[in-house]
Amino acid sequence: MQQQNPIDLVNLFQKVTGTLTKNKETLNEADTANHDHGDNMVDTFEVITQAMREKKDADPADQLAYASEILRQRKSGSAQVYAQGLSQASKEFQGQQVTPNNAMTLIQSLLGGGQASVAQQPQQGGGIGNLLGSLLGGGTAPQQQSQQSGGGLDIGSLLNAGMSFMNTKSRGGSNLEGIVNALVSSSAMGNSYRSQSGSLVANTIMQTIAGLTSKR
Repeated sequence: MQQQNPIDLVNLFQKVTGTLTKNKETLNEADTANHDHGDNMVDTFEVITQAMREKKDADPADQLAYASEILRQRKSGSAQVYAQGLSQASKEFQGQQVTPNNAMTLIQSLLGGGQASVAQQPQQGGGIGNLLGSLLGGGTAPQQQSQQSGGGLDIGSLLNAGMSFMNTKSRGGSNLEGIVNALVSSSAMGNSYRSQSGSLVANTIMQTIAGLTSKR
């Protein structure tokens, strides 16, 4: 297998911040309760990006843990969800780099709000991680590391993700759109106004990683 170069987390989260900034007003409108979800999301990822920059020479696990710690000081609900996701991601990436080969784990951890990544859970007959990895193109399926997590595959999440993917494809959507919708539908954000911002986060990360891969 071709060795994967590490992903620059500062650059990655900076791109997410840029996407959220462009869509801030739309996200505020989607938040019918407080009308500030867009503002909170931009603030959340500005904090994450700055934390990554401050710890740029540290291991990814330490970068993610530090960002989680800083983000917990913010009061918004979105900040708390992503703080939990970053904490989970730091556990998933202990002793390893973030690469295109395992980046799906990072996305699932972020969107999961602290739930163990499905891509990292023991799998019987495949799962979301394998499905999405294969759709992204061949050898990019997340590595299986069942020793890092307990519990089995959430079949309900798998079915929801599969149905969301097929619904997107039936409407003429691209594979990437289907993957994003599948990820968000099976995440902690699938049934709230956070689904729109979650889609932007996941889409930007995958677009960025796909761009890096295509340059090789």
